Amino acid sequence: MDVLYGLHPIEEAVRANPRSLDHVLIARERKDERLERLTRQCREAGVRVMAEARQQLTRMAGTETHQGAVAMVRERRLLALEDLIGRPGTTPAPEARYQFLLALDGVEDPHNLGALLRTCDGAGVNGVVLTERRSAPLSAVAAKTSAGAVEHVRIARVTNLVRALEQAKERHFWVIGLDERGSMDYTDFDFKANCVLVLGREGEGMHDLVRKTCDHLLRIPMAGRVSSLNVSVAGAVVMFEAMRQRRGTGPVPPEPKPPRKLKGLGS
Repeated sequence: MDVLYGLHPIEEAVRANPRSLDHVLIARERKDERLERLTRQCREAGVRVMAEARQQLTRMAGTETHQGAVAMVRERRLLALEDLIGRPGTTPAPEARYQFLLALDGVEDPHNLGALLRTCDGAGVNGVVLTERRSAPLSAVAAKTSAGAVEHVRIARVTNLVRALEQAKERHFWVIGLDERGSMDYTDFDFKANCVLVLGREGEGMHDLVRKTCDHLLRIPMAGRVSSLNVSVAGAVVMFEAMRQRRGTGPVPPEPKPPRKLKGLGS
């Protein structure tokens, strides 16, 4: 079984999918309102709760930052790619006219994966595609960094990312890679269509075959001397730009203030 630790991630797991939890361990030494609230939530959801020494929780979590709560998680069942892009012969629902997916090509840092999942949840991304090899696992670190978003984001795992992107193209998705050598600024691309945003490895970017599979390569213009952003930050920039465009709203101009009545000299 996998381990999940931290109050907020466990609260989200209990709220979103209590059946995924085998049991939750609470530090015997810690007594506070938030831990008691988590205990109540677990019992109301039918999740077993047991008290253990804090030292034992630290050994199980592999860190002291567990906040007095560790959960044992049953094996996560991930989706198939078709669950995200649709199956041949099917028609998307009207409310799902434009799908936006994120595909990760070799992101191996669980902190980056967790941060990206958190952004996906906040930016309304419809799903995430991970690879079986050279990919950060959905570990306790990733779950903790995601602040519980891992419980809400739809995730599929594929063997061959290039083939998965080709399948997405067959289902009328634009495949967009983020690359510092891209020819188009990300703000110039029209995201009001079915899109798959591909992010590459930390420090190395996308593999050559994945890059060649992309329909467009976008870049984030940089004003400083550093040529690129951290992958999770870069992904967040583009995902929220896509969300802004899809909502059809730009910056809201401030309402004009009524003219101030000027007083004459000596009044």
